[in-house]
Amino acid sequence: VLISKDFNPVLTLPICFLAGAVVGTLTGLIHVKLKVRDLLSGIIMMTALYTVNLRIAGRANLPIYNKVTIFENDLVKSMPEAILPFKNVVVIVIITFACKYILDWYLETKAGMLLRAVGDNDKIITSLSVDKGKVKIIGLAIANGLVSLSGCIFAQEQRFFDVSMGTGTMVIGLASVIINFVALGLYAKVAVGAMGGVAGLKAVIISYGAVGLLATVALIFLL
Repeated sequence: VLISKDFNPVLTLPICFLAGAVVGTLTGLIHVKLKVRDLLSGIIMMTALYTVNLRIAGRANLPIYNKVTIFENDLVKSMPEAILPFKNVVVIVIITFACKYILDWYLETKAGMLLRAVGDNDKIITSLSVDKGKVKIIGLAIANGLVSLSGCIFAQEQRFFDVSMGTGTMVIGLASVIINFVALGLYAKVAVGAMGGVAGLKAVIISYGAVGLLATVALIFLL
């Protein structure tokens, strides 16, 4: 929507990250404060966002073909001719490494250490008199912010926004998680996660999309 209003495409990236962080915070509040299962709270928020996205965009499909994006601007066009065929890859790699270094810096701080500790053993956080629920909310905010950022990049790369973008992938992922817990049991989580990681990496290579690339960075540096 901001791109369609001729807004600076670079500034849309932090704005989308902040919007995603707000949604992640709401998801965390539903999970931590209302005691809703983590998976179910994500499904609830994802369903709610469908209507929100439709209301903000004003329509189901919003093209931005003739607008300036992070992939189509004067700076990108000034690249050497040998690099121009790979301009999308270059832009995505730059953003990915920027996110990586920011995450590396954050995870070395006290708050980042607490976030990593919650993922390993939340009982340690409780023994330190720190509210593990608050730390979980922060982690969900960061993760959802990265997902929102990747969605912004993906929409600019595709040069259109569709309200159903990513829904099919999310349904498949959620179904896989449910099958893992119900049919295979908790002890198979590591094996299934490894297979899912390989499949996800293959999907990134095949689809050449920003969503999978940034989601992979989020998984590597947050979990």
